Amino acid sequence: MSSARTTLPASHFEDAGTDNPRGDSAGLLTYPSLIDGKSVPSDQWVYVVDSDALLEDAFASLTLKRKLESGRLDPENLPPGIVGRVARADRETVTQAIEAASRAVAEWTAFPLDVRLDQFGTLLRRRLAEKADRTIEILMREGHPLALARWQVSGALECFGPESLGFYRSQMVQEFRHRERRISVRRRPDGVVCLNPPQNAPLSSALLGVTSMMAGNALIVRAPRSAPLGVMYVLHEVVAPVLEEIGAPPGTLGVVCGDPAPMLTAWLDSPLVDDIMYFGSSEAGMRFQERCVAAGKKPILELAGNDAVVVWKDANLDFAAEALTESFYGSGQLCMIPNQVLAHPDIIDELASLLAEKAAAVRGGSVRDEDVLLTPVLRNEKFFACLDDALAAGAELVCGGHAMQADGTWDTAGIFLEPTVVLVRGMERAREVQAVRHETFFPLLPVIVAEPAPDGVLLDRFIDFVNSNPYGLRNSLWARDPEVVDRFVTRVTKGGLLKVNDSHIGFLPYLPTHGGTGLTGGVFGEANYPILRTSHIQGVSVSDGVRPSEAVFGAWNAMRGAGH
Repeated sequence: MSSARTTLPASHFEDAGTDNPRGDSAGLLTYPSLIDGKSVPSDQWVYVVDSDALLEDAFASLTLKRKLESGRLDPENLPPGIVGRVARADRETVTQAIEAASRAVAEWTAFPLDVRLDQFGTLLRRRLAEKADRTIEILMREGHPLALARWQVSGALECFGPESLGFYRSQMVQEFRHRERRISVRRRPDGVVCLNPPQNAPLSSALLGVTSMMAGNALIVRAPRSAPLGVMYVLHEVVAPVLEEIGAPPGTLGVVCGDPAPMLTAWLDSPLVDDIMYFGSSEAGMRFQERCVAAGKKPILELAGNDAVVVWKDANLDFAAEALTESFYGSGQLCMIPNQVLAHPDIIDELASLLAEKAAAVRGGSVRDEDVLLTPVLRNEKFFACLDDALAAGAELVCGGHAMQADGTWDTAGIFLEPTVVLVRGMERAREVQAVRHETFFPLLPVIVAEPAPDGVLLDRFIDFVNSNPYGLRNSLWARDPEVVDRFVTRVTKGGLLKVNDSHIGFLPYLPTHGGTGLTGGVFGEANYPILRTSHIQGVSVSDGVRPSEAVFGAWNAMRGAGH
């Protein structure tokens, strides 16, 4: 495959005032901060390098970016390869965003649920669909392969689809009639919610956080410095106009870009912030959770995954192997992909053969190629250290194990990594292998071959292994036997989502896209519906003239009147 750069005209991002007016005179897509419904510029910018330029010469492209952001290069004479820039927010701008959000909450909370959930969600999905091609184009420019850009947009459309909106509504309020009273159990907003999305798929995570506004919260999003353009585009050009259309107060949504550490500190220090949604490593996330609790904030964590997939002896192995190759999407740098496989010993040879065959078809290259699923890995020493650890522990290399160029040629200086599968014989000591014990975040998939045992014993061991995983994002099963499926679904408690005979990473209506237990979600971890996680339950009773003294002993009197 050629790694030649695909060149688009400079006017491509200018939009001539149609899709958005953000292009400057040079055709550079430019986004300021969004504060209180207004654009807030900056004298410091974060620059976005075109993904094809990065593929052509990663070192030169990143050097160019660093020079621009440090002021060592004149931004008035931008060389080719820079496609966008985003304002870098200072502490004052971050504070303004918090204050604007705090002012907006009371008014926004008072909006009827029909407006801030049904109307907002329906209009938002419609506008996302209208802007889907444009969103995908920007994501590709930012480095997301076409297939993964479509995956992110697909997830957003499911998140705001009619089935999901109906489920959200069913959880937000339930109403009852009890004698002379109208009783309701409802969820109320926490207040100001701040969201720190990850670098690997920030757009889908930012849109996930948008559902928190349906509960009546105001939302502030930090666009990550490494990939801010897609987040800025969708929040400025899709979400903000819909909020304006339904009359939401301007501070309901704030969008800023900047360094994570000082921004997180500003959120923690502010008495106006109520919840913080944090994406990151488990180690950093657990420390941040402690800081949140100490500061009186609700921590909503999305951390590492290390998901397990069980492949039973009667599984459709062709489908199972296809789903397992999702482990290599984005070069393994997605939190919700398969990270380890537990395989029945009867089918391991056929499964390994199919997996190697399908892994060989997962390629790197230009993000515009329909078949490309690998992304560049600019520092690969941890991948090889992890692979060496597995092989030293007795694992067998099934396929992969090399750095390579975009055309698949092995090259120690290549910026892509081959999809790699290793066999780990035996469950008992499997977690001594680093690639099994922790999320690898590389295209490296360990397949654990279980010791022979009666099927009933083996299934119990599989379930115990899954439940003893200290992480817990998603877990999957491939099996046809209904009893096996039932035991798995009934007894697996780890994770925010279980998938059976299905894509591990595919999005579905009603179900959460994120959320988990243990080292994935922290001590408060669960399936993550932000509309629920950023709200709290409140009970309400409206009486029609009941005498208080009768109400105190209502259940007792009713029981005595029934003759009990």
